[in-house]
Amino acid sequence: MYSRNFWFPEVFNDFFDHNVMTPARATAPAINVLETPTAYRVELAAPGMRKEDFNININQDGNLSIKMENKRKQEEEKAHYLRREFSYATYEQTLILPDEVDKSKISARMSDGVLTVNLPKIQVEEQKIAREIGIE
Repeated sequence: MYSRNFWFPEVFNDFFDHNVMTPARATAPAINVLETPTAYRVELAAPGMRKEDFNININQDGNLSIKMENKRKQEEEKAHYLRREFSYATYEQTLILPDEVDKSKISARMSDGVLTVNLPKIQVEEQKIAREIGIE
C-alpha cells in the first residue's frame, strides 16, 4: 500500500512518516539593546515564555544577569508537536552594565513574547556656568 500523503508537497511526507525528527540547532534568543539620552533598553525575544520563567538580578560584580527556564512540564502540553523550533529550555546571559546605569531603578516587563528590561541612566544635574559675580 502506498502511504504518501498527497495533500502536502513531497518534502512534508517524511515529517509525517517518521515519529523521530532531528531537533533544530539550539540557539540563544535574539537580543536588542537600545540607547536613548535617558536610558538603555534590553529586549529579549522569548516566544511562548511567561514572566515566571525569568529571573533577573544584579550579580555580585554589578552586572545584569538574565536567566530563563521553561518551567512548564512536558506532560502539561496537550498537543504533540511535529516540529518545534522556538522553544528554549534554559538560557542565561550576563550583560556588563555601564557605570552610568542607575541600578536601583532597573525595571522589567514581559509582553507579546518579548522581555524588556529598562536601565535608566543616572541623572546628573549640570551646574550652570553662567552667573553674575558680585564685587566685594
